[in-house]
Amino acid sequence: MSSDLQRTALNGTGDYIAALDTLCGLAQHNLVIFEKDFNDLGFNSEARHDILRDFLLSSPYNRLHLLAHNTRPLTQFCPRLLNLLRQFSHNMHIYQTPQHLQHLSDPFTVADESHYVRRFHFDDPRGILAQNDAEGARTLKSRFDEMWAASHPAVSATTLGL
Repeated sequence: MSSDLQRTALNGTGDYIAALDTLCGLAQHNLVIFEKDFNDLGFNSEARHDILRDFLLSSPYNRLHLLAHNTRPLTQFCPRLLNLLRQFSHNMHIYQTPQHLQHLSDPFTVADESHYVRRFHFDDPRGILAQNDAEGARTLKSRFDEMWAASHPAVSATTLGL
């Protein structure tokens, strides 16, 4: 694998979904994803499920953290992702941002503090896929960690109640 910085412009939803697949495949230890609601971004596809499952199976220390403003589409339209949550509840978590962070509108994904995908706005599919950009990835990961600390668990691996 080359360690040269690579940046690829993303010009549409198809590019963004492909970039997410690429990034999920690059993750070796940690994968953090911030999205508005994860709707229509390939998170229920069989291919993405397999990539994420392989990532989670490869080590009990691997971590997958999903952060969303609205988790309802995840629970309604992403049963494959919820199956992963049930199977890997020890190293996969889904949190929801609190009201005071709902103004944040630029989604991003970071793999291993080395690679990232970033869009300019939820409503704009343009963005960038950056590989081997440790400085940019660490900046986004730090931002994610701050958002995560202020957020709360939103989707459970188990269903409680009657």
